[in-house]
Amino acid sequence: MTQTVVITGASAGIGRATARAFAARGADLVLLARGEAGLAAAAREVEAAGGRALAVPTDVADHRQVEAAADAATRHFGRLDVWVNVAFTSVFAPFTAIGAEEYERVTQVAYHGFVNGTRAALSRMIPHDHGTIVQVGSALGDRSIPLQSAYCGAKHAINGFSSSVRTELLHEGSNVRLTIAQMPAVNTPQFSWVLSRLSRRPQPVPPIYQPEVAARAVLHAADHPRRKQHYVGASTVATIWADKLAPALLDRYLARTGYDSQQTDQPEDPDRPHNLWYPRDAAGHDDRGAHGVFDASSHSRSPQQWAARHPVLTSALAASASAAAVLAARGRRSRPTGGALPLFVVRGRPAMGRGR
Repeated sequence: MTQTVVITGASAGIGRATARAFAARGADLVLLARGEAGLAAAAREVEAAGGRALAVPTDVADHRQVEAAADAATRHFGRLDVWVNVAFTSVFAPFTAIGAEEYERVTQVAYHGFVNGTRAALSRMIPHDHGTIVQVGSALGDRSIPLQSAYCGAKHAINGFSSSVRTELLHEGSNVRLTIAQMPAVNTPQFSWVLSRLSRRPQPVPPIYQPEVAARAVLHAADHPRRKQHYVGASTVATIWADKLAPALLDRYLARTGYDSQQTDQPEDPDRPHNLWYPRDAAGHDDRGAHGVFDASSHSRSPQQWAARHPVLTSALAASASAAAVLAARGRRSRPTGGALPLFVVRGRPAMGRGR
């Protein structure tokens, strides 16, 4: 049966790549975003990949627009199977340099947009006792960093909100699922679009992954929604666990490194257009696609994500490796001393003195 999938923020970045990935499986896509040029291009890509597309210009901060888009989706394709919340905006600046209206706008889009999307999806999924909501989260929803207080606050709020709704669905015995895909740094156009008051151009904190890595993770989360969270990328896992184990140490580390690691060496243009209030492609041009400007330094694969998608095989490989290590250790203990290899070997040669 053909799936109907709604994606917010579908005009660029993770949303755009996710739309293509679902289309390759033959899904019907309902694409929501403010930017009409990006939406039109995304719809063409969906149809080229084998899916059907309905593009609905929508500002997710306005719950009325989200409800109208959901109505259009059900009229066009029938019931909703998957709803993916991606859309956001942000400001790169110290908290004290962000205006009150700017902070509210980020929160309205990056947090209330997810709330509005979740409400619209549930009101149409619960009567059918069927459907999955995937929240595209971030490692920054567990571990905040400097210069992104509005974005980090929104991602933390999404985690708390989603956990509450999930327990309510469990209480009701509902078959509607809600899960979160926690993302690493991703090479999306946001770093060219976001409002920035930094002295140098903003960049994602390495390691950086391509949007297709994130898209594969979203599809995996939609297919396996019983899991509360899906971690994407080894850096996400490391960041979240480091914060659990040594939060104060991580605070000091980020205070020292977090400013430089989020800026390139190129000066920022203080008059560069941004998308906080209006989409960059509203005038029918400037479609940026899924990728940002960091292709040269971005990874197209994530070994951690492969392992997460193949847990049985990963466990078997880990068990085999452990067994081999045990056998090797026993062999070394039982090896006769006469004629044995030198105790310390470096690159095939006996090491001088102690091993290092």
